[in-house]
Amino acid sequence: MEHLYTQTAFDCSKLITQTYSTSFSLGIRTLNKKYHAPIYAIYGFVRYADEIVDTFHDHDKGKLLIRFKKDTYQAIEEGISLNPVLHSLQQVVNQYSIDLDLIEAFLVSMEMDLSKKDYDDPEYKKYIYGSAEVVGLMCLKVFCDGDQEEYEELLTPAKHLGSAFQKVNFLRDIKSDYDERGRVYFPGVDFNRFTEDEKKHIEADIKEEFQKALVGIKKLPRGVRAGVYLAYIYYTVLFKKITRLSPERIKSERIRVPNFKKLLLLIKSYFLHKLNFISE
Repeated sequence: MEHLYTQTAFDCSKLITQTYSTSFSLGIRTLNKKYHAPIYAIYGFVRYADEIVDTFHDHDKGKLLIRFKKDTYQAIEEGISLNPVLHSLQQVVNQYSIDLDLIEAFLVSMEMDLSKKDYDDPEYKKYIYGSAEVVGLMCLKVFCDGDQEEYEELLTPAKHLGSAFQKVNFLRDIKSDYDERGRVYFPGVDFNRFTEDEKKHIEADIKEEFQKALVGIKKLPRGVRAGVYLAYIYYTVLFKKITRLSPERIKSERIRVPNFKKLLLLIKSYFLHKLNFISE
């Protein structure tokens, strides 16, 4: 019966992913089926931690995050949790030997969101590493399935991909981050005086990271390459849309890729992968 509980826990993480992220859900569906459950578990964990710091305004977020962190480590150590999100996560962490340093770096970034409103360059890099790069590395641990040599080879491109995704998110969400939470992640950027030159500088950095990430995507195991490439295509399309808009425009609305276009991107990435033709 414990197997039934574990399956239900993974189903909860799947439901969270499908509810919160259409694009991420589409990407997971293109992975080899054996990767679905562990990647859902990772997403469910990071999504709920993010909810604590971004959404629960009527509660003591600090206390909630401390409890969540304690429960996370206890679940990993004991191999069980009554929180289904943490139960599915501990299964993945223990099965794929995910380093606890990655978990810790992620939770530190969540803690930064509780108090930080603007960032200098070292803080910016630390936040991106913990909030995005390590999530990619957790997924990479699953994808490499015990092959440490392969993991080491793909580690740096995976970090670039996570970083690029996060920086695109920062541009896309610059309005809500500032209006709802008072945050500006980009070092030295004043939301009220966000200039075209500052935007272009950020975009040049993102473009370089995407280029470095693509090198690693091409070397991923075949069972995961299409799904990661789909995420790459989705974010590059979103990024190109953002580059065509003025700073005032992205300060006034959240830029989106329509769902019908996401489906077209899914079809495109699938056929490019089948034809073994992955490019920018």
